[in-house]
Amino acid sequence: MSTIRLAVPPGRAGRLWLVQRLAVAHRAADLLDRKLRVLAAELDRARATAGRTGQAWDTACRDAQQALLRAVLLGGERAVRLAGGGADAQVTISYAATMGTPYPADARYTIGDPEGWDGAAVAAARQAHRAALGAAARHAAAAAALAVIETETTTTRHRLRAVRDRWIPGLSQVLVQVEFALEETERDDAARLRIVRRGPGLRGDGRGPPAAGPAAGA
Repeated sequence: MSTIRLAVPPGRAGRLWLVQRLAVAHRAADLLDRKLRVLAAELDRARATAGRTGQAWDTACRDAQQALLRAVLLGGERAVRLAGGGADAQVTISYAATMGTPYPADARYTIGDPEGWDGAAVAAARQAHRAALGAAARHAAAAAALAVIETETTTTRHRLRAVRDRWIPGLSQVLVQVEFALEETERDDAARLRIVRRGPGLRGDGRGPPAAGPAAGA
């Protein structure tokens, strides 16, 4: 454990200062521990979602490629090129938050209707590619959410370790040192007060000066 350096106020004010900060450190550790547990559960869910959307995207891509190949074989490349015009797709990302950490929650796309008439094979290829676009957007959102939650989980774990392994032991050690110094000071003050109360001419039992011994040669 590394020793932390603190500008502790002197005397009893320093002890109170340390007690308050130690209480804050314990509360921070409790909050970070709770946040870490919540993030761990959310991380498991995000990993499962990213895996599921990734598989869906792979499947949609294969379906789109097969539909495109069928459209080319049945209608020709020129028909596919002519069907490629129209409005661009618009993707909208929605967000959620866990323990104050925002991340992408879902993705939806909108696209205008095609211009002109499509044959059956081209229409099927268009629909398959739109499905692949939706799957790609959802997987991109899931992958981004997973990255955000993984980073926040790692950061929270490091912060919790710093509070538990460094700040709380360090503050406790300094508090022990301050309390020991205060006890020493209080004992010294009490001893000096007893001396002042006895006075310089009193014996240790407080009954007056010691009696004079027999005179020499008596």
